[in-house]
Amino acid sequence: MLKTKKHNMILLSVCVLLSMSVWFSASAIVPQLTEEWALSSTLQAWLTMSVQIGFVVGALLSAVLNLSDRYPAPKIMALSALIAAVANAMIPLWSDGPTSALVFRGITGAALAGVYPPGMKIMASWCQKDRGKCVGILVGAVTIGSGMPHLLNALSNGNQLLPAWQNVLFGTSVQALIASFLAYFFLASGPFLGKGAPFDWKQATSGLRDRRTRLVNFGYFGHMWELYAVWAWAPIMLIASFSQAGYSHTAAKLAGFGIFAIGGLGSYFAGIAADKIGRPTITIISLIVSGLCCISVGFFQSNPILLLVICLIWGFFVVADSAQFSAALTELADSRYVGTALQVQTSLGFLVTLITLQITPILVEWVGFEWVFWILLPGPIFGIISMNALRLRP
Repeated sequence: MLKTKKHNMILLSVCVLLSMSVWFSASAIVPQLTEEWALSSTLQAWLTMSVQIGFVVGALLSAVLNLSDRYPAPKIMALSALIAAVANAMIPLWSDGPTSALVFRGITGAALAGVYPPGMKIMASWCQKDRGKCVGILVGAVTIGSGMPHLLNALSNGNQLLPAWQNVLFGTSVQALIASFLAYFFLASGPFLGKGAPFDWKQATSGLRDRRTRLVNFGYFGHMWELYAVWAWAPIMLIASFSQAGYSHTAAKLAGFGIFAIGGLGSYFAGIAADKIGRPTITIISLIVSGLCCISVGFFQSNPILLLVICLIWGFFVVADSAQFSAALTELADSRYVGTALQVQTSLGFLVTLITLQITPILVEWVGFEWVFWILLPGPIFGIISMNALRLRP
């Protein structure tokens, strides 16, 4: 077990990156699965929504039982990553259609509720004055890990041993298995948060009863209204645009991964800035820029190069604020129940994502990519209002 801050931060980021690669493992291969399983637009959406629902259920159950505050967070992460790896691998091993695949995706999401929020708690336990940067590093790892299936999908095109979509699922499961091993044997929590809190189910609602933490959560909900619809459908938009222009599918998939890769940088640099000028200010700036991208990105659909530039700007800012909502919550919530507060925040936030993930593919068929992302604009607006109210408070 590692004892120093630097080593645990690096190890934790690696574990989270590898574990979260299973999140979009099915979403990244929607084009292949649509061709093989004749998926409707609704079933395409459910490949991502089933993970979100599983995550919400797992996080709420963990919050009510205070699991991440009653038991060692590294061990919870290790077990959860193992379950996620097995459930994800069951799709190419077992599923011959969408029904069973959706069940396995739900189990994967529930398991990941034991990776992401406990991971944020562990990172916060090692950091105080630089907490924004530290949690930013973690969310950057989550972001890049979420994009890994797009990279694997692009790189597996030339492999003839298995269809590309199976390579993606097996590859991400192996990554999650490695993360499970590393977390169990080497990862440790730091000294700056309470440990071993007693069971108290009322802590599950404390983040919504206190005004300051409620405003932080409201800002996060607005952010989540936008984020996962962008991550799920902006790469698909790039594939469509690149295909229309005659560019290769590999280039389009690498461009989709670029949205996630640059988002990792956005989380890191926003964290550094937030520690200096304040979390509300950084979240407001990020929400303004991402909101502008919502209403402008569709106009570049016919020009894949300009579209990629806008998507990279969007990818940078759409997740830059994410870590700061979590960092702010760890600073404002009861230190004994930070894990529970994070579980509630993330579970409700991911519940919000189900709405936009459901309606986005339907609207794509109705109005096309040119106009579809306008539906995401209310999220940044609501987030800006909430965080400005927090900024004006002492």
